[in-house]
Amino acid sequence: MTDMIKKTGSQILIESLLKENVKVVFGLPGGQALPIFDAIYGSELNFILVRHEQAASHMADGYARSTGKAGVFIVTSGPGATNIVTGLCNAYMDSVPLIGITGQVATSVIGQDAFQEADITGITRPVTKHNFLVKNVEDLAKTLKEAFYIATTGRPGPVLVDIPIDVQRASCEFVYPDKVDIRSYKPNYDGHPGQIKKVADIINESERPVFYIGYGVVISNAENEIFEISKKAGIPVTHTLLGLGAYPFDTDLSLGMLGMHGTFCANKAMQSADAIIAVGARFDDRCTGKVCEFAKKAKIVHIDIDPTAISKVVDAHVPVVGDAKTVLKEMSVSINYKERKDWLKTIKEWKTEHPLEYNRDDDKLHPQYVVEKISELTKGEAIVATEVGQHQMWTAQYYKAKRSRLFLSSGGLGTMGFGYPAAIGAKFGNPDKEVVVIAGDGSFQMNMQEMAVAALNDISVKVVILNNHYLGNVRQWQEMFYGKRYSHTCLAKRKECPKWCNSPKRGTCPVYVPDFVKWAQSYGVLGIRVTDKKDVEPALKKMLETKSSVVLDVWTEIEENVFPMVPAGASLDNIVTRMNG
Repeated sequence: MTDMIKKTGSQILIESLLKENVKVVFGLPGGQALPIFDAIYGSELNFILVRHEQAASHMADGYARSTGKAGVFIVTSGPGATNIVTGLCNAYMDSVPLIGITGQVATSVIGQDAFQEADITGITRPVTKHNFLVKNVEDLAKTLKEAFYIATTGRPGPVLVDIPIDVQRASCEFVYPDKVDIRSYKPNYDGHPGQIKKVADIINESERPVFYIGYGVVISNAENEIFEISKKAGIPVTHTLLGLGAYPFDTDLSLGMLGMHGTFCANKAMQSADAIIAVGARFDDRCTGKVCEFAKKAKIVHIDIDPTAISKVVDAHVPVVGDAKTVLKEMSVSINYKERKDWLKTIKEWKTEHPLEYNRDDDKLHPQYVVEKISELTKGEAIVATEVGQHQMWTAQYYKAKRSRLFLSSGGLGTMGFGYPAAIGAKFGNPDKEVVVIAGDGSFQMNMQEMAVAALNDISVKVVILNNHYLGNVRQWQEMFYGKRYSHTCLAKRKECPKWCNSPKRGTCPVYVPDFVKWAQSYGVLGIRVTDKKDVEPALKKMLETKSSVVLDVWTEIEENVFPMVPAGASLDNIVTRMNG
């Protein structure tokens, strides 16, 4: 269907977004995007004004992860465009569908170092699935249709569309395509039948199989297929950080997360398996440990829609290129029922002997306790977004998400400053759901200015800061591998402090800056501080009962560490379960 009415490039952009059923757009205006923002004025789009362009990309990311739809953001040229590079890279590494729209200087001055010019298509080429520089207004509608198609099909990812200001102003008849046909881009959804049969044979013949599932299972909505096959064939299941929630945590077959801070039983099972069926996972180094020592006893099956991901890190004995849900459905009919009692007995013993643990009986305010309470009080039904650091790992270990798309975290890039804006984006995509951010005091300060977005739009995003006064993850590495030489990781350090300090004590350390409670109050938001374990549960209940946003500043143990831990570069066999090894 066509309108056959002349519209400006900016009007074409807005109409195209509406035809793609876009409801919410995040961003920040600027000189080379003014025609776009003029077209937004009075339109049906719900445009959310951020306080920093990076936050716009993360809000769109959180929206996309939590809804399964493409997230959209619009910023200006030059520094506005370069500020989104981290967000694009974050989405690219985690396979998140984003559409980034940037204004650009006029086509007549591109390449002349015009004011606020940056070659954003050149800059972002390595961190986008694809990008476009639109030089003719007549190409704009088709380009936008292709952008959404590329971003959301196959292995999803971010697509950037750079629109010069003269193209925004130019006019042409608006014809939005009904479909897309790109000869060089044809994602394969159906796995090869012969390869699928080989996978089924490997599973049927194996004695110690393990399902290793990643975010591709979430993208494909293949959770039910994994669950049914695992139950039918007695196959235990481990997941990546981003696969959290894709398999029920409370079954005998659940191994929990694997890798650097994964469970003992997950890592041990991978190293002992005779068959590993990887589905929608990319064998990240945080999952494999030392690659040459990874799962040496196992036949490796790799099912992924992205052919370039297969055998990129670990050689696959049987590769299957295709959509996870489609492949698993076809595969399930050829898989035999099998109990595998001996294998599951061994796994149960590992779980019993090496559970996730911390001292639950003392009066110290352990961060793990806070996460457990959040999980208990929300019943695992809240959308939880994390920043990046120790708190992220504790959340992955102790938050029991009931299903997919309830755990949002920066996986591949490990972007500090991601969690809070991502949570805001998730709340706009899921206004009726409880949204909680679990943050570290270091990460949270990277984008905490976005509290203005939550306050002024009257949305409820609950922030729990596990405040240890340090860049905790780096401090842990300094403690374990650098002789407790805490070099520039203390966030409370003042000029009167000793030049070097390796024995932080709350009673003697300087007053922490900022005061998160007063800071929250300056935005008209409730701020609560907790310094005693007995006050944690009442404070969390008050936070969850409050209809508006809340900042809960919880002063946890400073030198608490994340365990288990596989040291960087070590084999999964070298997992450390506590500080004394």
